[in-house]
Amino acid sequence: MGSDHYFSASPASAENLRRIRVSLAGRDVEVTTAAGVFSPDHLDTGTAVLLAHTPPPPAGGHFLDLGCGWGPISLSLAMDSPHATIWAVDVNERALDLVRRNAADLGLDNINAVTPDEVPEHVSFRTIRSNPPIRVGKDMLHELLETWIPRLDERSDAWLVVARNLGSDSLQRWLTATFDDGYSVYRAATGRGFRVLKIRRHGSPPTRPIVLP
Repeated sequence: MGSDHYFSASPASAENLRRIRVSLAGRDVEVTTAAGVFSPDHLDTGTAVLLAHTPPPPAGGHFLDLGCGWGPISLSLAMDSPHATIWAVDVNERALDLVRRNAADLGLDNINAVTPDEVPEHVSFRTIRSNPPIRVGKDMLHELLETWIPRLDERSDAWLVVARNLGSDSLQRWLTATFDDGYSVYRAATGRGFRVLKIRRHGSPPTRPIVLP
């Protein structure tokens, strides 16, 4: 890949398209991946742990896959909830092209593969599922999460998978300190060296009833 990273906007390396078989949403499917995106040769361990330790998504609404890569989370969400709208978000244009290709090949028409600025500002999310790009650096990762987690609907959850040796526990502490008003942060599962973190956005507090004289 040379100087390319999976978070490069426009990878300069040759695509080297390849087909791989993976299991998503209980189905064995064939998808297209390429060089210059995250984990092009297989379903990465972290994403597999996330998919195995998250509940079925809601039946409808807007869902966010933050840092979608070639699309395993988005494709799973789209198959599980065909009436939902999935926003597959990445800065890597090659990754977004792969998500679109894979969605079309699997007959899924409810995925929008877009860059972050293409998500309409009014859209809020019934769920966020993400294997976030830890290697972008702590400051950029924190900015990313501070941007998107507040866009959860009330009484909705974000699920993140992070490797223990890449700072999952410190990230959990930061999330707890940052989202301390109206949110709860839990470690939902541990497996194969990864933590699954759940961020719950609670509903608005009930208003105090007006007592008439």
